[in-house]
Amino acid sequence: MKTAELITINDFCVYHNVEYTFIISLHEAGLVEIIVVNEIESIPQTELQKLEKLVNLHQLDINIAGIEAISHLLARVEKLHEELRYLNNRLSLYE
Repeated sequence: MKTAELITINDFCVYHNVEYTFIISLHEAGLVEIIVVNEIESIPQTELQKLEKLVNLHQLDINIAGIEAISHLLARVEKLHEELRYLNNRLSLYE
């Protein structure tokens, strides 16, 4: 992965005014991917949108366990929406 596609955790924390340990906690919970390049921990750009949503939840004073539960439920809802779209498309073939 190109380093241009990575954002250092320190830069992200400064820009969003969050603690470094919060990002590490999200990573340990399996919610965010962290890549280490030249001993610098970074976040892939593909993770930024998800991470910003998690930061917004954190700013509402939701703890890591709550963020983990909300993230899981949102992923489940998205999967159900995809299934519904797929089934609707299949059904429209028979109409």
